[in-house]
Amino acid sequence: MLEIVGLTKRYKNSNFYSVKNLNLTLNEGEIFGFLGKNGAGKSTTIKCLTGILPFDEGTIKVCGYDIQKNPIEAKLNIGYVPDNHAVYENLTGREYVNYMGNIYRVPKDVIEERIEKFSNLFSMSHAIDNQIRSYSHGMKQKICIIAALIHNPKFWVLDEPLMGLDPQSTFEIREYMKEHKRLGNCVFFSSHNIDMVEKLCDRVAIMNRGQLMEIIDVKKFMQESDIPLETYFLNMTKDSKAKVIKFEDKKEIKQKLKAERLQKKKEKEEKLKEKKDEERKIKEKQSEVKKQTRKEIKEIKSQKKVQSKKLNEEYSQKIKEQLKTLKIKMEKNKKD
Repeated sequence: MLEIVGLTKRYKNSNFYSVKNLNLTLNEGEIFGFLGKNGAGKSTTIKCLTGILPFDEGTIKVCGYDIQKNPIEAKLNIGYVPDNHAVYENLTGREYVNYMGNIYRVPKDVIEERIEKFSNLFSMSHAIDNQIRSYSHGMKQKICIIAALIHNPKFWVLDEPLMGLDPQSTFEIREYMKEHKRLGNCVFFSSHNIDMVEKLCDRVAIMNRGQLMEIIDVKKFMQESDIPLETYFLNMTKDSKAKVIKFEDKKEIKQKLKAERLQKKKEKEEKLKEKKDEERKIKEKQSEVKKQTRKEIKEIKSQKKVQSKKLNEEYSQKIKEQLKTLKIKMEKNKKD
C-alpha cells in the first residue's frame, strides 16, 4: 500500500535533516500509527508521501505508483486530512465536498450518495449546507475527513486527526478508521495520543530527530512487554537515543568535492602513466624483436652468400677439370 525507501528531506537554509534515510512499508488492511515528538519528522514525511513537499533522496510508492514519476495516479489513491483544516471557508460543506469529488473524478451521483452517507455517519447532516466559516473546530475537521473519503481512497492519511475533538467526534472518526481497515484499505495517521494508538493501531513507528527508531507490533508488544507503550515511547524519544544528523555546509561540500576531483585526477594520471609505461614496454619489446629478426635475416643471407660462393667455386673448378680432360683427349686424338 505504501513503500518508502531511503526518504531524505532537508529544508532550505537548514543545517539539519528533517527526515534521514527513512524506510517504511505499510500493508493492506492495517491501521498504522506514526509517533514522535514535535519536530521528529512526522508531518514532513506525510507531506512528502502526499506530494505536497519535494524531497532530496529516496522513493515513495503509493499502491505501486511512484509519487514523483506518477503523481496523479498515486494521489488518486490517497485521502489526506491535514492538521490545519485547509478548506475554502466561503463554501458550504456540500460545495466543498463536491469540489473535492470533482477533482478526484468521482461521478456526480456517487458524490451525492457519499455526502449523504458520511454526513449522517459523522453527524454533519444539519450543517452540510452551511458555510464552513460557521463551523466549529470539530466540524471543520469532519468536513475535511468527508472530503478526503469522497473518492473512496485505498490509502487514508491523517495528520493529528483527533486533536481538539470532543468525545463523540473522536468516537465517530475512530470507528470509521476501523471500518476503512475492514474494507481492506490502509489507515496511516500521526498522533500524540498513545492510549488511542494502543487501542486502534496494528503497528506503530516511532520517530526521533528525523530517524526511524523502531516499528512495533502493538498486539505483540502489549502481550510481551512489562512496561506501557507510553513509557517505552518516552524512552525511545529521548534526545540521547538519536543524534541530530547535521548537513554539511556549502564550504565543507566544496572542499569535499575538490578533494574528490583531485583524487580522481590523480587516479586518472596514474592510470595514464601506467598505460604509457605499458605501451613503452611493448614498443621496446617490439623493437628488440625486430632487431633480433634483422640480425637473424642478415646471418642467414650471409650464410647463403658464403654457400653460394663456395658452390660457384666448386662448379668452376669442375668445369676447368672437365675442359682440361677434354683438351687432353683432343690432343691425343690429333696425334693418332
